[in-house]
Amino acid sequence: MSRYMVLGGFLGAGKTTAMIAFAEHFAAQGKTPAILVNDLGADNLVDGAYTGSAAPCCMDTITGGCICYQTQELVDKLRRFRDTSRADVIMSDIPGCGIGGLDHVYLTLAKNYPGEFDICPFVAVADPERLRMIMPENANINLPDEMSFLFDAQLREAEVILLNKIDTLSEEKLGECMDFLVKGYPNAKVFAVSAKTGEGIAAAADHIAGNRAELVHREIGYGGKEFIAAERRLSWYNRKFFAKCEAGRNVDGNEFITALFDKIRQGLKSANRNVPHLKAYASGAGKEFAKASLIGVDYDVAFDARFDSPQSDLRVILNARAACESEVLDFLMDGAVKATCRKFGMRCHVFFTECFGMTDEGND
Repeated sequence: MSRYMVLGGFLGAGKTTAMIAFAEHFAAQGKTPAILVNDLGADNLVDGAYTGSAAPCCMDTITGGCICYQTQELVDKLRRFRDTSRADVIMSDIPGCGIGGLDHVYLTLAKNYPGEFDICPFVAVADPERLRMIMPENANINLPDEMSFLFDAQLREAEVILLNKIDTLSEEKLGECMDFLVKGYPNAKVFAVSAKTGEGIAAAADHIAGNRAELVHREIGYGGKEFIAAERRLSWYNRKFFAKCEAGRNVDGNEFITALFDKIRQGLKSANRNVPHLKAYASGAGKEFAKASLIGVDYDVAFDARFDSPQSDLRVILNARAACESEVLDFLMDGAVKATCRKFGMRCHVFFTECFGMTDEGND
């Protein structure tokens, strides 16, 4: 029987990187891992492209909505991993604004498909920088106050909490964060990990894969006024485009992504808006690719993978999850892509664009 785990957590917490790190750990143990990437938008995902390039396992996606509301498609994917890929451990995420997965995924599977899947404890990945917003310091990190509800609800729902990115913390700050999580969320087992470096991953992965979910409802305010208010502040943007140099020219693809992110950053700052998570995946000649992310307008661009050589053309997937109205976000993103292509003397061919607010018509 395949083991199945869901990882929640806020935008940019490192859910995808954690799943890849877990997959590497399980593969090293001789197990067959599988990753299911989930998102609200259409099938143009940075996480899907990056996971397919970086993870030592089989991978698939469920798009167009949270797995909380696509039970039959989720079950079909899980069965395919189990029966065709012979996966021992299957991991999936839920969108970074999502809560309610414990009820809508775990309890639904247990009720409607009893005994078919061995369900692991429900996991939340916590970003220490965002955690500051709900810790006693009540830090202002330029995100709407409504986001605090989502941070807290995701942690209260979890049976296991991963304090990720500990490679960025001092010993003192690590201790403060761990103390806050252990005392504030006593129903969860807390692990300090760095999905980037692998520190703490083995202990966390073995605990999750070696235990079963309690399958007990936890009241987190799902569907209430605070939940609706938080959703209203968020918009999704996805674009897939092709940027091509003139004949005989090449560009530094890493500089292109950095310049694009800086242009988006400038536009959002001018509009007094923010982007809790901005991601780009760019592929070039051969097997070279780059993946970068930004967790807010006040933070540095972080690369998970870089190009090793100049590129004559770039195939780019761009995902933004922003605290911004969809109309404003669409205008700013479109302008940033065009301006960056002009700066590098590249022709831009857009293959796909979508932009929507969480509570726009059709997305309630």
